[in-house]
This record gives sequence, C-alpha cells and structure tokens, in this order.
Amino acid sequence: MGARRHDDRIAAVRRFNRFYTRQIGVLRKTFLDSPYSLGEARVLYEIASRAAPTASDITRALDLDAGYLSRLLRNFERRGLIRRKTSPRDARQSHLSLTPRGRRAFAPLERRSQHDTAAMLERLPPAAQSRLLAAMHTIQSLLDGDLAVQRPGRGGAGYILRAPAPGDFGWIVRRHAELYAQEYGWTAPFEGLCAQIVAEFANDYDAKRERCWIAEMNGEPVGCIFLVKDSATVARIRLLLVDPKARGLGLGVRLVDECVRFARRAGYKKITLWTHSVLSAARHIYQKAGFRLTGTEQHRSWGRPVTSEFWDLDL
Repeated sequence: MGARRHDDRIAAVRRFNRFYTRQIGVLRKTFLDSPYSLGEARVLYEIASRAAPTASDITRALDLDAGYLSRLLRNFERRGLIRRKTSPRDARQSHLSLTPRGRRAFAPLERRSQHDTAAMLERLPPAAQSRLLAAMHTIQSLLDGDLAVQRPGRGGAGYILRAPAPGDFGWIVRRHAELYAQEYGWTAPFEGLCAQIVAEFANDYDAKRERCWIAEMNGEPVGCIFLVKDSATVARIRLLLVDPKARGLGLGVRLVDECVRFARRAGYKKITLWTHSVLSAARHIYQKAGFRLTGTEQHRSWGRPVTSEFWDLDL
C-alpha cells in the first residue's frame, strides 16, 4: 500500500472517531447531562450489568488503569453507591454491586442513554437504520477489543456474537441433537424438545424482552443461547451450546453474560434455567455467573436416567 493511501486511511478513521465522539456526546464535561464523567458512567454500567464483577473484571473489560479504577471505586464507596463483598474463593478479591442509592443514581443514566440512542435512530428511516446497524456490526466484528463482539480464538481466529440469520434455527436443533447424542447418548425425543423450544421462540418472539445470540467463528456458527420471557418479571435461559471447536475460549461465559446484561436492561427481576447434572461445564458457568441451585428432579428421559436441576439468579 502506498504511503499516501495509508495516510488517507488513517485520516479517515480519525475523522470518523471525531465525528462519532461528538455525535454521542462523550466529550462533554458531564456524560448524559449527569454529574458523572464518561469513565465513571462506564464503571457504573459494568457494575450494574454484570453479575457481581470484581475490580479485575472491570479493568479487563474497560482496559482501565488499575490505580485509576481503585480511586474511582473508593470514591463510589464513600458516596454510598457501591458495596464490596469478599470473594469466598479468593480473599484478595471483592465482588462489587450497586447499593440502592447506586441503582437510583444509575437509573437516569440508563434511561437517558436509551432515549438518546432511540432519538438518533428515529431520525433515520427503517432501511437506513438497518444499514447503520450493519455497519456498526461490521466495525465490531473487525476490530478486536475487550468490549467488541469479536474475541480471539485459536491460531488468531476470533468469534463474533450476532443475531440469528436464515438457517441458524435449523442449525441449533441439528447441532444440539448431534452433540448430545455423541456426548451423552440422548436420543430422538431430545431433538424434538429442542425443535419445540426454537419454534416457540421463532413464532412468538418479543423483540423488547427476548433474544437469541449466535456465536460465529471463521464464517460458521459455533454456539448459541436464548433468553426468553417466562413471566413479566422472570426470564429463562435456554439452549446454551458451545461447539467443541470453540471450547476453551470463554464463549459459554460470554453468552451467559450477554443474557444477564440484556435481562437487566429489559427490567426482569430474575433469570431461571433448567439443566442437568451431567452438563458439568454449563453448571460451572451458571455458578460462576451467580446462579443458585434451587432444586433437583430425577427422571428417565431421552433414553437415559437423568437428574434435572433448577437454577435461579436474582437481578
């Protein structure tokens, strides 16, 4: 690439950065007309939307200087916005959560951000909105960053999270049936259950309160998860799957984390799920995210004796 062309590309990226930071108001002294800076608001968001994160989790997610974050958290604590709870696994770590005062402080930020984003989109016709969202998705897919949907994989490959495309629902049913037959010996009725869950989602999808995420790597699906409405206050996780070729990348944790984030934004008070004792990797992910085992049930299904488990997370 010639030097002139290279410089032109750099200039184009910088021009877009200047435009977009002005567009979303991140250069104002206070963010979203609140008493908080952009950095403070982002940290509050991470604490509000994650399941009891540690300071290390936030440092990695936002690429913040650890000293700066420590000072910011102490300030939040003095103001009564957050609480710390020592980790039962590592006494050197504390899990963070918002206090009732912190949630009251964060709520207007979330409402204003939602309002401003909606206003920006509503200036465009539906077709232009779709083009804008597709362009944003492309940027996220191509730029590898801690908050981008793309994450590093083996040999430099990465995965992205996206909405389902035509054919994905069929892949979800087929891959569940294949993997669970291979790994656990579960037979045909299980495939029928998966098909029923997918059909219910596709036919009764509530865009405001439900989501399906597809993980894609090297152009092919490698994982999925659904968050569906169980009631006005309770959401349910369904059909978490990580293909063997994508295991070891933290993809299952990421998929569950996306469900928790969305459930909080959608106003749910609790997430529930149904799994089985033999699914040790999934059980570990749920436990790590803060879910509690609330009940078990033994029965024979899909050609095998199984122990069903019920897990809940209060939001």
